[in-house]
Amino acid sequence: MYIKEDVIIPHTYTFYDLIVSKARGKSGPLFHFDVHDDVRLLQDSRIEKDESHAGKIITRAYYERNKHIFPVNRWEVYDPNKKYEKYTIK
Repeated sequence: MYIKEDVIIPHTYTFYDLIVSKARGKSGPLFHFDVHDDVRLLQDSRIEKDESHAGKIITRAYYERNKHIFPVNRWEVYDPNKKYEKYTIK
């Protein structure tokens, strides 16, 4: 299983599909390769960052064994039709 930004990516999706469709996770874009200003210079934590965490590759057995424990309990299957609200820190 491939996990990216708390989203389980089904094996039917390719990285190309996700990049071209500009797929979004819970905290922003799953993959982003554009040039942009460095948000750290602005010192504003309310701005959505285009940075993303590294993906995780896990086995189904690991997922089944730990799905009741944080952070695995936050993961959900990727749905291209689901629209996540804009990510902000309050």
